[in-house]
Amino acid sequence: MGGKRNLYLLGLILSFLLLLSFHAEAKRKVEWIGKETPNFTLPSTEDRVIHYAEEYYGKYHLIITFFPAAFTPI
Repeated sequence: MGGKRNLYLLGLILSFLLLLSFHAEAKRKVEWIGKETPNFTLPSTEDRVIHYAEEYYGKYHLIITFFPAAFTPI
């Protein structure tokens, strides 16, 4: 019976540590919200390279999204 209790306590401690690491990671990600973006280039679907600093900075609002596995066969 003591083995089950020890296993339960170990699981509880590991869960707590995991939650702490998720909180730290989420807090680090929030720091980017509302911040100025670094200069970058991306390939476009029109066979050209888009330079953010030259073409969009100060002219338009920019929202970047990422869709994992979008347009890929699963």
